[in-house]
Amino acid sequence: MSQEGDYGKWSISSSDESEEEKPKVDQPSTSCLPQAEQQTAKEPGYTCSEARRAAHRRKLSPVKFSNTDATSIVSPPKRQKGGSQEDLGWCLSSSDEELQSEALEKQDRTVVVKEEEGLPPPKGSATQQTKNHSPPASHRLKEEEDEYETSGEGQDIWDMLNKGNPFQFYLTRVSGIKPKYNSGALHIKDILSPLFGTLVSSAQFNYCFDVDWLIRQYPPEFRKKPILLVHGDKREAKARLQAEAKPYGNVTLCQAKLDIAFGTHHTKMMLLLYEEGLRVVIHTSNLIRDDWHQKTQGMWLSPLYPRIAHRSHMSGESATHFKADLISYLMAYNSPLLTEWVDTVQEHDLSETNVYLIGSTPGRFQGNQKDNWGHFRLRKLLREHAQFMSEAASWPVVGQFSSIGSLGADESKWLCSEFKDSLVTLGEESRSPGTSAAPLHLIYPSVENVRTSLEGYPAGGSLPYSIQTAEKQNWLHSYFHKWSAETSGRSHAMPHIKTYMRLSPDFSQMAWFLVTSANLSKAAWGALEKNGTQLMIRSYELGILFLPSAFGLYSFQVKSKFFSGSQEPKAFPVPYDLPPELYGSKDRPWIWNIPYVKAPDSHGNMWVPS
Repeated sequence: MSQEGDYGKWSISSSDESEEEKPKVDQPSTSCLPQAEQQTAKEPGYTCSEARRAAHRRKLSPVKFSNTDATSIVSPPKRQKGGSQEDLGWCLSSSDEELQSEALEKQDRTVVVKEEEGLPPPKGSATQQTKNHSPPASHRLKEEEDEYETSGEGQDIWDMLNKGNPFQFYLTRVSGIKPKYNSGALHIKDILSPLFGTLVSSAQFNYCFDVDWLIRQYPPEFRKKPILLVHGDKREAKARLQAEAKPYGNVTLCQAKLDIAFGTHHTKMMLLLYEEGLRVVIHTSNLIRDDWHQKTQGMWLSPLYPRIAHRSHMSGESATHFKADLISYLMAYNSPLLTEWVDTVQEHDLSETNVYLIGSTPGRFQGNQKDNWGHFRLRKLLREHAQFMSEAASWPVVGQFSSIGSLGADESKWLCSEFKDSLVTLGEESRSPGTSAAPLHLIYPSVENVRTSLEGYPAGGSLPYSIQTAEKQNWLHSYFHKWSAETSGRSHAMPHIKTYMRLSPDFSQMAWFLVTSANLSKAAWGALEKNGTQLMIRSYELGILFLPSAFGLYSFQVKSKFFSGSQEPKAFPVPYDLPPELYGSKDRPWIWNIPYVKAPDSHGNMWVPS
């Protein structure tokens, strides 16, 4: 189905869920096509959302900005019955003249900012026109395919992992920014490096896999070690993944069961078994190059867990029950292929863990089982282990995410009822559900954030908020705040990280922090059914909850600069600016499946998704 509007023609799907939270449309497999035909198809070789497919096409075939092109691609804005697109909250401006003048001003400002940061100016700008032309996008992608900047010397990485970071929370490296803003950040090649241990085998849980790329991230000496890929692909997508994995005899596939419609296997975790022990990595990145190149991603790295001595009666459990919770999560797959990994976890001592595991698994849960997964799991942990604060009724909740599902006709349907009731819980004495006045700040990139990003408009391929979802919940946009990370030097690296937290009104103290794969959706967090007696979850998700009590603290001090090492060592490093900045009157949330042709992005291109 298609519709016509102010920004041209766009496709509409029948799902109320966002792209990343609905089943992937089975496309004809390109795995067996000759290389030339695959390039002609201009489709990624791996399974992914339609939003990411559109971004891939635009990287290979960018649509250069020009006023002539803009008017030929998209008809002039038209007033629609029942209000304009601006009233609905997703047009850039109501005036063509205003748009063009603003575009030129913003482009000039972008040139200045980029030059100050040591970055190339937007292509097509006056500054860029005096420089040599860049190679075509397809050639550039090929050149950059194996680009990798080390995070430092071996000793530097070792010190980073073992000194001065009590939280073991890291960001991924970003290409194209100043080195100081990558200090302490990690690339996947760092994580898989021999410096972390002598690898025996590994399991990779994820939503999206580029198998060839993934294998290259392992050091040569580990590339033939057993690798288990845990995925949610079905039918044609599954066949494609099988074809990609077939050349590698050491790769085994494990399909996660998704029996409820519109669910995905969205968990992102690595289990790394070494001769020296076991390490768990829970993160937010798909296993594709784009997610480790110029995006803001987060991860938690466990300590190196030693093997429990033979005949020892030690359980190896932590005060946070991390070991039991990880085993419960793995067993929820009900897969014989994961039995070996359950045994592996059992055989190791996880007692040093000082964080809590929060997972989602597909199903309908009643009674005490409701507290095992999703936002009810978060509610339970906050009730039992968070510090009650009598003054906390006004402490804001901040949620930050890269995709949005259908949340209902108004805020009372889910967001500010059951979901917020979980987020505001603090201790056994928390206020009754539905009565909290705590402000709710939601951080999601605006069109302008995406336009001026390092990747330009294609960065929006990993922000799959769709027009069909947005137009049904315009009420949500009043909660939106801009993505800004100036203090960490990463404002132009669009977020794929997902974080949730509770802070004091002055944003200097934190009651808890969660980094997770779960976006803002009922599919990820769960929604109550049957008069509140049943929690229904569609997807697999996994995250790490940091609570001050597990670190011997009453609350976390907020670290004002993520990469600064001069502050209190137990101050928590928040990866974006606080307090968050509310959208201005002209800001609009990024929506991937409508065109943006009135202003060029940082590469001098427009966004035409079809």
